[in-house]
Amino acid sequence: MMEDRFVKTVESITFNSIKEKNFSLSPAQHKKLVIPNKRLIAVRSFLERELSGNDLGQEVGMLNYIEKSPYYFIRTKGLQPHSFILDISKESVLPIMPQSFIDMSLKKGDLIISKDGNIGEIVILDKDYPNFMLSGALYKLPVKQNKYYLLAFMKHPVVREQLNYLTPKGATLRHCKTLFLDCKIPLPSNNQEKTVKYVEVLTQSIINKEIEIREKFYRIINSIEDELCSNQKCHSFSYKMPTLNEIVQNERIDTNLYCRKFKSESFKIDNYVNGYKTLEELGFTLSRGQNLQVSNIGESIYTKKKHKGFYTLILPKFLSKYGSVEKVEYLGNPNKLKTLLKGDLIFGAEGFEKGRSYVVIEDAEKTITNIHGITIQQKEGHSINRAIYIKCILDYLREKGMIDLYAVGGNGGSLAQKYWDIIHFPTFPEAVIDRIAKMYYNAEYIEDNSNISMDDFLEKDSQSNLEAGIYNLEKSIVRLNKLLENAITCIIEDKECTIAF
Repeated sequence: MMEDRFVKTVESITFNSIKEKNFSLSPAQHKKLVIPNKRLIAVRSFLERELSGNDLGQEVGMLNYIEKSPYYFIRTKGLQPHSFILDISKESVLPIMPQSFIDMSLKKGDLIISKDGNIGEIVILDKDYPNFMLSGALYKLPVKQNKYYLLAFMKHPVVREQLNYLTPKGATLRHCKTLFLDCKIPLPSNNQEKTVKYVEVLTQSIINKEIEIREKFYRIINSIEDELCSNQKCHSFSYKMPTLNEIVQNERIDTNLYCRKFKSESFKIDNYVNGYKTLEELGFTLSRGQNLQVSNIGESIYTKKKHKGFYTLILPKFLSKYGSVEKVEYLGNPNKLKTLLKGDLIFGAEGFEKGRSYVVIEDAEKTITNIHGITIQQKEGHSINRAIYIKCILDYLREKGMIDLYAVGGNGGSLAQKYWDIIHFPTFPEAVIDRIAKMYYNAEYIEDNSNISMDDFLEKDSQSNLEAGIYNLEKSIVRLNKLLENAITCIIEDKECTIAF
C-alpha cells in the first residue's frame, strides 16, 4: 500500500481537536492535509447551491433490470479513474423497466460523483443522456463556475487522500455520504486567473480527445459493417439447425456456434464477395504471453515507476475497449523474457477483458505481456496496417458479441489458441484496409502546438484531433496529462506555473 503524499498524521493535537473527534485518539482521526499552498477552499464552495435529494440518484432494484430497454441505469462502475468521461459497458449501464425510470435531466457538462464503493470517483458527461438515470450511489453536482478546475483536482491524489481519511474504515462497502464536500482544493497564489484557465484548458483538451477516440472507434466498426453489407454475394441467409457432420467438424457441442445470432453474423463474413481467410492464412501466428510465475522466471520486482533495465509490462486488463493502454507497470527481472515487437498484437483471451486488443505501433524495447494475453505476430515483416486490420476486425467481432460466442463457456470462457481457426477475417481490398487503419493510427499525423495561445488552443486542438488516429490521440492524452500533473504540482507547492502546450 502506497504512503499518502499529502495527508499526514500530526505529531501533536489539542484538546479541542480531540473533542471535535468525539474524544477519539485514533491517529487516523487526526490526519491533516499538509501542503505548502495554504489558499484552500472546500469543494462545497464550487457549488452554486446546496446539494438536495433531487441531485442524488435512485435505486430501482434488480427486478427492474431487463435485457433490452430504451431506458438505462448508470452504476458506479461507469466512473473510472483512467477517464474523465462516462465509461459505458454492459456492467456499468443497465437497461431497466420503463416504469422504474426517473428523469434526472442529465445534460452535457454535468459532473457526476460517487459516494459509495469507488468513493470520490468523478466524471463529466460528454453529451445529453435523456433516457439515463443515476444509481443511489451517485450525485449530480450543481457546478457552473470552474467545473474543469474542480474536476482536475477531484481526480488528483491531493483530494483522493483527503476523502480516504475522511471516510470511515472497516466496512465492506464504504460510504462517504457528502463528505467529499469538505475536501480542500488549493487555488493558485500566482497568476490565479491565468493558471486556473490553463488547468481548465488542459482538462478540456483531454476530454475532447477521449470523446474523439470513442467516435473514431465506432466509425471503424461502422466502416467494417458497411463494407461487408454493401458487398455481399447473391446468397441470402437462412438459419438451419446444425448437422452431425458440422458438429464433428467443429469438435464442439456448445450451442454458441449453432445459434441464430452466431450463424447470421458469421454469414456476413463468409458471404463477402472478396472472401475470407483465417489468421494463419493471413500470415499470423498465435502464442501465449510471458509466464511471469516465480516458478518460471524466478523472483521479480513490480513497480509503477520506470527504472533502468526494467521491462514495460502491458497486461490485457490495462487495455481499453478502444485499443489504448490505460496504464502500464514495470517489472525488474534478470532473465531474458519474451518481448513484443513492432507490428505485434496483444489480445485479451479471457475474463472481463476478453477481446480487447492493442497494436505495438512503434519499436518497443523490453515490452512484455503476461500469459493471460495472446500475442499475435506476423510470420514475415512488421506491417502496421495489416496488424491494425486484424485488430479492427477483432474489435468488430467483439462489438457484435461474436468473441464471447467463439469462446468456450461463453461470456466467462476462454478463447484458447486452438479455437482460432474458426474465426474468419474478411479479405478487404488494400484501399479499404488503409482507410480503416488510418482511423486507428495516422502515420502522417504531426501534433504541433508551437506558437498557439491559450485562447486559440482548444479550437486548433479540436481541428487537429480530426486528423489523428486513436493511437495518436492516446499519445497526446499521455503528454497532456503530464502537463496537467505538472500544473497541479506547481499549485500544490505554491509555485508559479509555466503556461506551455
